[in-house]
Amino acid sequence: MKRIESLLTHKEETLFNLFKLKSMARPNDSLAVLMYGSPDPDAVASAMALQEILNQTVGLEKTVIAATEPTLRQQNIDFIKAMKVNIQLLNKVNIQNYRLVAIVDAQPTFFGNVLGETQPQIVLDHHPVSTVWHAELSDVRQHYGALSTIMVEYLLAAKVRIPRLLYTALLYGIKTDTNNFERDASLEDIGAYYLCYARANRPLIRRIELNQIPERYLRYFEHAYFHRRRYRERIISFLGRVESPDVCVQVADFYLRVVNIYYVIIAGIIKDRMVIILRGDGYRHDCGSIAKRSFGKYGNAGGHRSAARVEIPLENLREILSEDFPQEQVEQFLVQRLRRRKGTNSRNK
Repeated sequence: MKRIESLLTHKEETLFNLFKLKSMARPNDSLAVLMYGSPDPDAVASAMALQEILNQTVGLEKTVIAATEPTLRQQNIDFIKAMKVNIQLLNKVNIQNYRLVAIVDAQPTFFGNVLGETQPQIVLDHHPVSTVWHAELSDVRQHYGALSTIMVEYLLAAKVRIPRLLYTALLYGIKTDTNNFERDASLEDIGAYYLCYARANRPLIRRIELNQIPERYLRYFEHAYFHRRRYRERIISFLGRVESPDVCVQVADFYLRVVNIYYVIIAGIIKDRMVIILRGDGYRHDCGSIAKRSFGKYGNAGGHRSAARVEIPLENLREILSEDFPQEQVEQFLVQRLRRRKGTNSRNK
């Protein structure tokens, strides 16, 4: 175990950024930790870790953890409740009341105009950087499978006491963001996982993992089955209007487990945007590159080799799609953007 801690602690990048973080904070400071989208375990665990570091090293008078969307996935609801974390909606929080503003598991440009004039001083992430932004402390390591791994490094470097609940959160954050190491991961991810595994409440994680798919989602799986395009090892499906991006994620993850399917694209419309989820085996296709190449001109697109996400404002699609976004028309749009040559897609129902 000491060898693992040594691997994760003695990193110049982490030590330098930890020194900068501590120098930015003041005794009895105030901190707002922001997450983009519906909170997932990796983001929540990272927010908890950042709060713990500053609480134990300089002391925080008040803290808020906020997200741009409510928690919708049942597993994540159970996880957040078990971790005893209070997450508020960003539009209900006056972040001007907090001197330090941090973004975890995202980047400033992800938020669009939501932040207004607020300039976050701290950005911690592991997603690829696709646009220009600035923060006083910026630590983005895209070769890491989970931000939770980076936060384990910070915790160890800070030499603070790590509560068992936080070990549990970080373990679950690494598990989910690497999909149990089926997605991109680094040696550091493996080391952090092993360290947390020995000290976490694993039965609690097991209980959370059993509650996965809400019964109301079954209708989307039915729709995805009867409205799908398949070509060889690829499946494309448009779900129409859905209640949350998590619906697309659940369906995409399910289809990736079907025999001889190695590449999945699931799209849905949520309020004023189209969300496209890409999933792959990480071997035959690079989902992040495909997302940028195929849909980058319409909205935010990016991700990792085995998992990517696209968000397109509906107004950017008005000239090419009808206002009611008919099934066949949207399917054709998806196919055409993904097609490499004519005649490579067939319908399978």
